[in-house]
Amino acid sequence: MKLRFTSAWLLGLAMLAWGNGPALAQHEQGGQKALPQATAAAMAAPASAAKPARKPKPQLGIGTAFAPDGSLWWVGLSADNQLVIQSASVAPSKPDEGSAKPLGLQWSAPRVIDIGGDPISADGENHPKLLFGSNNTVLIAYTQPLPKPNTGFVRMLRSTDGGKTFSKPYTVHADRQEITHRFESIAFDAKGVLHAIWIDKRDLEAAPKVGNKSSYRGAAIYRASSVDGGATFGPDTKVADHSCECCRIALAQGNDGVLNAMWRHVYEPDVRDHAFAALDSAAAPVTTVRATFDEWHVNGCPHHGPGLAAAADGGFHTVWFGIRQQDGGAASGVRYARLNANGSPDAQTVRRLPDDRAEHASVMAHGQRVAVVWRSSDGMVSTLKAWLSTDGGQTFTERKLAQVHGDNDFARPVQLGARMAVMWRNPKEVQVYELVF
Repeated sequence: MKLRFTSAWLLGLAMLAWGNGPALAQHEQGGQKALPQATAAAMAAPASAAKPARKPKPQLGIGTAFAPDGSLWWVGLSADNQLVIQSASVAPSKPDEGSAKPLGLQWSAPRVIDIGGDPISADGENHPKLLFGSNNTVLIAYTQPLPKPNTGFVRMLRSTDGGKTFSKPYTVHADRQEITHRFESIAFDAKGVLHAIWIDKRDLEAAPKVGNKSSYRGAAIYRASSVDGGATFGPDTKVADHSCECCRIALAQGNDGVLNAMWRHVYEPDVRDHAFAALDSAAAPVTTVRATFDEWHVNGCPHHGPGLAAAADGGFHTVWFGIRQQDGGAASGVRYARLNANGSPDAQTVRRLPDDRAEHASVMAHGQRVAVVWRSSDGMVSTLKAWLSTDGGQTFTERKLAQVHGDNDFARPVQLGARMAVMWRNPKEVQVYELVF
C-alpha cells in the first residue's frame, strides 16, 4: 500500500467528555455556534492583569471537493472570519511512487467571497460545504447562526462560471422561524437533482409541553430539492421525526443513482443509534431503516455523525461512533460495517476501529478499495490516520499519516472517482494526503 501527501490541511478539535468519545451536549447546551466578532467580544469576560482573557478557538472547519477538471478546492473562514476559497492543480497519480511523496500543490491566493455580513458556523461537524455540478455550477452551503442560541438558517452561494464569481447568499428552506435549521449536507443524485438536507426543530417548537419539557423527542430531518442546480428549491419536506439535535448527516449515491442519507436518530426512549433513508422523489414518502444497534442510552447529543459510501457490489460502507453494551460492560469507539442496499446492517461485518481514540471518522470507496480516515487525539497531540482495504472491507491495514500539536480540524475526505485524499487543517496551513493503495 502507498500513501502520498502534500502541504495543506484541516481539522477542528472536539474536546472529549470521557477521554475517547465526543463531548455530550445536553439538549444542545454548549452546542457549536459561530458569533460575529463584536458579539463574541461583548460576551467575553473582562481581561485581568493576572489572568488575560482566553483567545477564542479558531474556526477551522472547511468544505473540500475535486473540480471536474481534477483541481482541488477548499472553502472556509480565514483568521479574520472572512469566507475564502482556494484551489490547486493536482498532477495525475503515480502508483509507482513511494508511500510519502509530496504532491507539491501550488495553491491560488485566498479569494474572499462576499457573504453580505453573514456570520458562518465553521467548527467541527457544522462547517461550510463545497459542491461541483454540471454546466460550470459550483455551490457553497453553510449555516448562518441567528441571535437565539442554537438557531440558524441554511444559506447557499451559487456560481455558474466555474467558481469565478458567486451569487449573493440566499436561504435554502422556506421556513423562516428563528429556530434550528443547521448541520446541512448537500449532494446531487444521478439525475442531476440537488438535495439539501438539514436538522430542523419546527416540530419540536410546535409540540405540546409536559411540565417544562417538550413532548417531542430530539429534532427532525428536513430536505428541499432543486432541479435547476440550486437556482430555486422546492418545498421543505420532512424526512423523519426524532433525529439527534446536532450530528452531521451523511449522504451517498447508491448504485441505482438514488441519493441516500444516514443520520443519528433518537429511538424511544433515549437510544442514540442511526437511521437510513433513500431520498428519491421529493413527492414520495420516505421509509427509514435502522442502520445501527449499539443501544446507546443517553439524553444528549454526542456531536458525532456517521460516514457513508456506496459499495461496488451493492449496499454501503459506513462508519459511526457509539457505545455498545458488550458482555455486561460498555465499549465505546468508532465502528465500521456494511449496510444492505436498503440500509439495514450486516451484523457479521461490524468491527471496531483499531484506535481507542478514533473520532469523527469518514469513509470513501471505489471498487474494492475502501478508505476510512479519522483523527485521534489525546487532548494535546492529534494524529491523522487511515484504515485501508483492497478487498471490499474484509480486511484493513492501518496507516499513520501525520501529527500536530494544538488546534486542528477533523479529517475531511475528498474523492474524484478512483482518486481519494484527505485534507487536514490547523491555524497555519492545510495539508493534503492522497491515498494511493
